[in-house]
Amino acid sequence: MTIDPNLRVEQARSAGGVIYRHGRDGVEIVLAGRTHEGLWALPKGTPEYGETIEEAALREVREETGLGVEIVGDLGEIAYTFARPGVRYEKTVRHFLMRPDGTGSVELHDREYDRIAWFPAAEALRIMTHRSEAGVVRRAMERIAGETA
Repeated sequence: MTIDPNLRVEQARSAGGVIYRHGRDGVEIVLAGRTHEGLWALPKGTPEYGETIEEAALREVREETGLGVEIVGDLGEIAYTFARPGVRYEKTVRHFLMRPDGTGSVELHDREYDRIAWFPAAEALRIMTHRSEAGVVRRAMERIAGETA
């Protein structure tokens, strides 16, 4: 898809994370899905006024997945461009490595996504919609492997 270079440009920022746990068959990752789009992605969202990027990540992940989480590391940023009528957005997303804190449940997720599910890491990487987010999951897996080494 080619984006018209003459569109008004706006900067956008989001924060989210890779939530993981150690399951029976290895590391599992949470993905957020939209059935009608065939989308599987990492949970993320826009900071509210006055929030730090970490606070935004924690809030957005809890809202979108229903899970309480804690940040255990920084996974860096990805950047991409997309367009909406009349505007080209240059978006940066900061991701954090997260683990559940024992509160909440995926059944308590908000309506932004219709499916929230745990996947073995290899399956998550296979079904993820966005390659840039799959790269974030690969970085997370390297970090997790380093924890257990």
